[in-house]
Amino acid sequence: MKPLYLETMHSGLLEKKTRQAENIAGKCALCPRKCGVNRLEDETGFCNTGRLSQVASYNLHFGEEAPLVGSGGSGTVFFAHCNLGCVFCQNYDISDNQTRHQQVTPEQLAGIFLDLQASGAENINLVTPSHVVFQFLESLDIAAGKGLNIPLVYNTGSYDEPDTLDLLEGVVDIYLADSKFFNSKEAEKYAQAPDYPEKAREGILKMHQQVGSLVVDDQGRAVRGLMIRHLVMPSDLAGSEKWLEFFASQLPADTYINIMDQYRPAGKAFSYPELQAHVPGSVVAELKKKARELGLTRLDERASGFFRLMF
Repeated sequence: MKPLYLETMHSGLLEKKTRQAENIAGKCALCPRKCGVNRLEDETGFCNTGRLSQVASYNLHFGEEAPLVGSGGSGTVFFAHCNLGCVFCQNYDISDNQTRHQQVTPEQLAGIFLDLQASGAENINLVTPSHVVFQFLESLDIAAGKGLNIPLVYNTGSYDEPDTLDLLEGVVDIYLADSKFFNSKEAEKYAQAPDYPEKAREGILKMHQQVGSLVVDDQGRAVRGLMIRHLVMPSDLAGSEKWLEFFASQLPADTYINIMDQYRPAGKAFSYPELQAHVPGSVVAELKKKARELGLTRLDERASGFFRLMF
């Protein structure tokens, strides 16, 4: 199964989508923040990212879900900054919009994609890409023209603008989507995004509409489809059961869901007493049981306590 972006590139549609994203970036409305700044002239809004994307690191990552890792590892590109403001972010030194990281030109980012492929990556895994859609589309067009031919993963916090997701149809092969907060109150308090729940629910459904349930090849490697992550938080701040009920009622039973037990206080979480609590393994186990009772059949089954290292 060839990556979707290859056909889109050969037809000229990828270039058209890139130009559409460029126009939107000129008065930025690429994400739900809709800051309205001219990023083409290096003006910056919430994400503090102007014309060029910033890359904090890139590597072959063996800690992702098994279908993404395969034998070669997932080719992760960690974009700096974020359109969310999660106070507990485990990558806070990357997502913090006040720090600066290495800016890369479109050609340099395309080179990163090609270097990862040459190193044996099973896919190109764009980590936190919602604020750099224009930049990675521009680089993808270059890289695809130079031989990139592995699946593209959009690894998102799910604070995505529906119109921007429409631009990614026929481009993204695999959506790896977080489901953070089900309720607006917590989303506003901990991520500065009161509309996160509605945007995430709408976006996840749109992602599934585009690529369907996860498809793997005969070696178990992901080639297309939706994968969902849900981080269980202390005191049910994420609304875990409500998310599971949403998935069960709105998505197919075979939707790939990773109920994650790796929460730990990080970033600015120590300013919030409620975020310093431990999530018992029994809570995660009960949520997995609940998911099965709801009819969800495709849960990530790695051993409890596994922690996904980012570097």
